[in-house]
Amino acid sequence: MTNKEAYREKLEAQMREWSAKIDVLKAKADQAEADAKIEYRNRIEDLRQKKEALRVKLGELQNASDAAWKDIKAGAEKAAADLKDALQSALAKFKQ
Repeated sequence: MTNKEAYREKLEAQMREWSAKIDVLKAKADQAEADAKIEYRNRIEDLRQKKEALRVKLGELQNASDAAWKDIKAGAEKAAADLKDALQSALAKFKQ
């Protein structure tokens, strides 16, 4: 075997090793993307539920008597705070 052939075989072996490592990295990236999509969808569903809870509270506020207004207001403020916190958390998470 000549030096040229030995060198070529060495490079081919190195290339196969690197290709395998690239394939592993690609698989990890694909998995991360899938996990991110799942988390993204879960967070969006959570945000939709919190938004709906706030919408219900706003409807209750609109129809509330003066006596019940303060109690419903507290629930609406909590629903708004929950939605705001969840939204800020989701935005921060996916900004990374």
